Amino acid sequence: MHLDKRRNQLLLGTFVHSKSQKELEIFHNAAVAVDANGKIAAVQRDCASLDVAKTQTLATLGWHVDDIDIYTTKESQFFFPGFIDTHIHAPQYPNAGIFGKTTLLDWLEKHTFPMEASLKDLAKAHKVYTAVVRRTLSHGTTTAAYYATIDVAATNLLTDLCRAIGQRAFIGRVCMDRPGINPDYYRDASTAAALGATQQTIDHIRAVDPKFDLVAPILTPRFAPSCTSEGMKALSRLQAEGGYLAQTHISENTNEIKLVRELFPEARSYAQVYDDHGLLTPRMVLAHAVHLTEEEGSLIATRGSKISHCPCSNSSLTSGAARVRWMWRKGIEVGLGTDVSGGYSPSILEAARQAALVSRHVAAAYTGDDENERERLKLTVEEVLHLATRGGALCLGLEDRVGGFEVGKDWDAQLVGLGRVADSGLRDGEEYTANGHGSGAAVPAAGAVPALNGSDEGNVDIFGWESWDEIIAKWLYNGDDRNTKKVWVKGRLVHARR
Repeated sequence: MHLDKRRNQLLLGTFVHSKSQKELEIFHNAAVAVDANGKIAAVQRDCASLDVAKTQTLATLGWHVDDIDIYTTKESQFFFPGFIDTHIHAPQYPNAGIFGKTTLLDWLEKHTFPMEASLKDLAKAHKVYTAVVRRTLSHGTTTAAYYATIDVAATNLLTDLCRAIGQRAFIGRVCMDRPGINPDYYRDASTAAALGATQQTIDHIRAVDPKFDLVAPILTPRFAPSCTSEGMKALSRLQAEGGYLAQTHISENTNEIKLVRELFPEARSYAQVYDDHGLLTPRMVLAHAVHLTEEEGSLIATRGSKISHCPCSNSSLTSGAARVRWMWRKGIEVGLGTDVSGGYSPSILEAARQAALVSRHVAAAYTGDDENERERLKLTVEEVLHLATRGGALCLGLEDRVGGFEVGKDWDAQLVGLGRVADSGLRDGEEYTANGHGSGAAVPAAGAVPALNGSDEGNVDIFGWESWDEIIAKWLYNGDDRNTKKVWVKGRLVHARR
């Protein structure tokens, strides 16, 4: 399938991105030029006006205004890098929000395995996968590291849908070759069968996207208890041969850790299991990492493996509170994952605010005497938005391609729009309709309950006196998909809100 041919684009207005873990960079009266291949060709920032930014950029590149598409931010709008979801289970999307009182292992048996197994029905898989790709895009997720199922045809379908709809994705056929632990109705018949099926999905991705430009394979041993030693070693060899990314789970739940100890008694720790099997490499993304020991943290840092922090799931399944600041201090790169459907929301913005809130629980549990340390354990707005963008890019080996607005990077971005409150107390386009009042009525009659009609910008109200730091904080804590007006992946407009 060939993607549509695109023109050069010029984006004008306010741009916000993560400059570092601790700093957001905001530039106004700016221009970003994107070439027909979806790469950022030029950046002009902090000009005297948008007209100046436009004129200078076009002159620098030799582009003519009639040959380009132009997008300009309105008041209370800004461009922000696309979100990166480093851990999401595509087949589990129909179960999002369904976890009841269960914990991890019970939830897998009751909800997860039956749903995943059912997607062998390709019509059902098409329905589910189309929905999850479109939904995550609508929340600004331009890159997703997906777990699929054990079924080759369904996994290949997810590849095709991501590519057709336009989401950047890593697609992983789940490997589960251990008998006894995995249900008989949903597991690989053997290690050889698991490897053969995985190779088929890799071959399919290579056939439709030879350079892995938009869609790439990611090796996916579900977690250590689901896999035999032979299976994990075989995946390690495959990774070494092909240079692929890999993803799995680690130390999510105390009962899970106990099970790992029983199945791999020779290993000193959960992390050691993966290291013993050659999987703890710089190309490995480990999800959760809630209960890592000091020794495990040091080992993961030494090996250069990355961690996907999934705060919504960790709270929903009563797994615990992962310590992001501790991981960073160990030297471990961290990104954010929704972990749908252990996590209830497909939104990385929701994951970012939950990461901030969970860090406050970590701080509250601190028992030391250093009050400054208690404050340092709390993640800031700047830090969680870094996790959502550049942190995720570092985890997935995409730091040179996405995550910020620099020349040479792909234009993976979202246009964020927030509600502006006018002097009447209404937003633009809203009017009172109660008791016969028309748009000219500034005040409703006594006792009237006004119904607001018009534009719906979500839950974020901007009054006009906020600083830009405050505007970004209000978006983080109150925003949702209604604020995601447009989304681009590699320069292609893949979502636009009506």
